[in-house]
Amino acid sequence: MPGPWEWAIIILIVVLLFGAKKLPELARSLGRSMRIFKSEVKEMKDENNTTNEQGQIATSKKNDEDFWNSPEMQPRSTKPVDGTQD
Repeated sequence: MPGPWEWAIIILIVVLLFGAKKLPELARSLGRSMRIFKSEVKEMKDENNTTNEQGQIATSKKNDEDFWNSPEMQPRSTKPVDGTQD
């Protein structure tokens, strides 16, 4: 991380390159760009979370169906305990 002297030199070079009149415009456009970038990242995260939640719900329903349709959960024909048959 640059120290205070390094920051001062960087600011001086920026002022010399762009001029004092263009700095506010440059800062404004940089701020707009950052705002747009952050909103797009947030939108992508929200979209991803929504997709994941829908996928988890679908997977959960499928797992429930698989459980109840599994051979272990189907009725079996069993012999009576006392050995008699109906």
